[in-house]
Amino acid sequence: MITAIMKSIASSHSSSRRQFLRHASAMAVGASTGLTLVDSAKAAPHSLKGRLSKTLKIGMVSIKDASLTDRFKAAKEAGFGAIELSCPGNNVDEVNQAIKDADFKVDGSVCAAHWNVRHTDPDPKVRAEALKNLEGALRETKAVGGDTVLLVVGHGKDGPEEEIWKRSVENIAKAVPLAEELGVYIAIENVWNQFCYDHEGGHDQDASKFVRYVDEFKSPWVGMQFDIGNHWKYGSMGDWIRALGKRIVKLDVKGFSRADNKFTDIGEGDLDFEDVRKALIEIDFKGWVAAEVGGGGLERLKTISAQMDKEFNLV
Repeated sequence: MITAIMKSIASSHSSSRRQFLRHASAMAVGASTGLTLVDSAKAAPHSLKGRLSKTLKIGMVSIKDASLTDRFKAAKEAGFGAIELSCPGNNVDEVNQAIKDADFKVDGSVCAAHWNVRHTDPDPKVRAEALKNLEGALRETKAVGGDTVLLVVGHGKDGPEEEIWKRSVENIAKAVPLAEELGVYIAIENVWNQFCYDHEGGHDQDASKFVRYVDEFKSPWVGMQFDIGNHWKYGSMGDWIRALGKRIVKLDVKGFSRADNKFTDIGEGDLDFEDVRKALIEIDFKGWVAAEVGGGGLERLKTISAQMDKEFNLV
């Protein structure tokens, strides 16, 4: 049960609370990498050195017959500071042993089955299962040291936007007390799910619906894991970042080409990374950015890490 104090925090949707928590997280990241705010101030203009730390999805580490420890070690050797798991469904003891053996961190997770078991589903039994999955992901993520659960809230095919908006908010809100109790963010990802944007529209769209959607929860523990590449087709990612502001608790990154209408490696295509960097500095974002592209073995992971270094001016 939530305490009276936590209820007060949730109802106020306190931006200062979120800012404090995010700055504290950034300080921890800096301590782990040896970077300080002074380093950031000395960095080149629009450099995110000292502000961002790199993570990636566990499914990107593809090494034949590798143990979990070996996969963690490969990600670390490639230059990543942490990794995201898919939760729930892991052996927590095994994960924690791999974290210890590799001297590596799990920063968060992606909620398992959220594309197929959706909070927007018209069937209340399916929504109950979606809630169970989310709560399991929150608990498991906390148990392995992470503080975000990426969530795809549902799909526009489940009904009119107004209807699935209300349906999903009501269902996800049931997990907010647990998120608060554990100190784990529910991090909504912007994806091609035909919700909160016009899937057939042009690239002049804005983030206003995502802003309103997140704000409906009235909790600092619900934010965005903003994917920089996913909606370049539909709008200015720098402007979306500016609009979302402190609602962004983590980033995902991939490339996209409007000219070719396809996703690309990071830095390929025509995504305006310069404006993205400017916007992230303007909103004072500090934290994790997760690669979400095709993975592979150690050399491929090193390539992805170097692409992130280049596009975010991390070196």
